[in-house]
Amino acid sequence: MNPVTDPRKMPETQRLPRHVGIIMDGNGRWAASRSLPRVEGHRRGVEAVRRTVRAAGDLGIEFLTLYSFSIENWSRPPNEVSDLIGLLKRFIRIDLADLHRSQVRVRIIGIREGLSADLVNLLDEAEELTRHNKGLTLVIAFNYGARQEIADAARALAKKVQAGLLDPDAIGPDDIAAHLYTSGIPDPDLIIRTSGEQRLSNFLLWQAAYSEFVFMPIHWPEFDAAALQEALREYGSRERRFGGLVSRNAMTGS
Repeated sequence: MNPVTDPRKMPETQRLPRHVGIIMDGNGRWAASRSLPRVEGHRRGVEAVRRTVRAAGDLGIEFLTLYSFSIENWSRPPNEVSDLIGLLKRFIRIDLADLHRSQVRVRIIGIREGLSADLVNLLDEAEELTRHNKGLTLVIAFNYGARQEIADAARALAKKVQAGLLDPDAIGPDDIAAHLYTSGIPDPDLIIRTSGEQRLSNFLLWQAAYSEFVFMPIHWPEFDAAALQEALREYGSRERRFGGLVSRNAMTGS
């Protein structure tokens, strides 16, 4: 086990999040700062994905959600979109066997309609092969947008109401959550964004209602186990109140 990601190196009092979401930002800027083509930044970003998945698994994090491709990313230049799709395909083809051996369960969230048949088949294969694994659940948000996710959930609920299967007055937050792409996945405790930007960019808007946020100045290709642990230490220093108050006993330790 890599000593940097060895959970025994973490402080005994470290409070780990159950679910970490990451907005992987800064591939292009990393490449530009080194006078490299943008695709090289994306390639190095895939290497950062491998490091991060390994580190999260070693630390005992249960769920890791990576924002890999948004609905809005289709508006990028066609060559860059093609590069990004190609890198995703390559990652699945090369890394899926290793992920499976490591008991990683892969889940893909996002819209599959309109994607090429070979890509859909790869996504289906990744989920099916790893469906019964018991280790880290790696959630890849691909062709994903949170507003579209909420709209799709509302549409599904409306169809149930129309069919007489659901009383509209009985609809609550749990019903909406059950119809999101992330149904069955706990809300993220911590969301990390690299590159210094401080916004969600249409990522897990519903699920992030009570998430802690850590914004890191490094670009995604620079992210590694040490950076993950830095974010976890920051998370561990926070007091999560979920809209309530910290009890006096919790504040005093009595």
